[in-house]
Amino acid sequence: MKIKFTKMHGLGNDFVVIDAINQTVSLSREQIRFIADRHFGIGCDQILLVEKANSDADFFYRIYNADGDEVEQCGNGARCFVRYVHDHGLTHKHQISVETMSGLITPALQKDGEVRVNMGVPKFEPADIPFIVERYALIYELEVQGAMVRISALSMGNPHAVRVVENLDTAPVCSEGALIESHPCFPKRVNVGYMQVMDRHHIRLRVFERGAGETLACGTGACAAVVAGIQQNLIDTPVSVSTQGGNLIVSWAGGHAPVFMTGPAVTVFEGEINLSGNSYNPRKNK
Repeated sequence: MKIKFTKMHGLGNDFVVIDAINQTVSLSREQIRFIADRHFGIGCDQILLVEKANSDADFFYRIYNADGDEVEQCGNGARCFVRYVHDHGLTHKHQISVETMSGLITPALQKDGEVRVNMGVPKFEPADIPFIVERYALIYELEVQGAMVRISALSMGNPHAVRVVENLDTAPVCSEGALIESHPCFPKRVNVGYMQVMDRHHIRLRVFERGAGETLACGTGACAAVVAGIQQNLIDTPVSVSTQGGNLIVSWAGGHAPVFMTGPAVTVFEGEINLSGNSYNPRKNK
């Protein structure tokens, strides 16, 4: 089975984007892991499928992490999605409506080439994240290997835990982040963001993404960090979010208002991969 694809990235958070409208695409978990592998496949953090919508929306957006799990939302991917469908002639609209597993989003291609996405309204109720605790709180204390760590928890269409740290460069993103990601209080696992506040309109951010590990940028993670920071009165909208891959602008008016994220989406190359006879390397069992 040969599949045409486009390699894209949003601030270094990289994707394999596949048109599942004009070609038949049915990927097994093993094939997803093979495509995402940076040594044996194409290499990416996530695989994005462009599909026909099941409603009045323009498209359906399906997202798979590098480990093969399907997830609800991806902010950097949403920006690449609208760039892809516009550049490939699947739509002439500069703003589109896109169905996801977590609801409707409306990414818009700006005149300067940047992409602005209405990421929807953040959710804080533990059952909506999901997060197993007795009741909602602004800050939670979570036991991680015998130590208590302070987090905010919310959903941006996918689950996020946000930690405020004094020094992002020495934050335990990979070691502690992996433990929080798979903590039993998060039944669907969780993306873990580490945020350093630089001033009232600027934060630095690193994110350990579920199913992918630390990535160069995370769009929903940036939105979650800004929301958490505003709720704690640490920052004010709009906020420049500096990731290892570059900067995003995130704004949120608070309450039941949606979160808006603006940033780049870049096409790297296009190609075709033959999945027939290929299988993921046994390293997956290590």
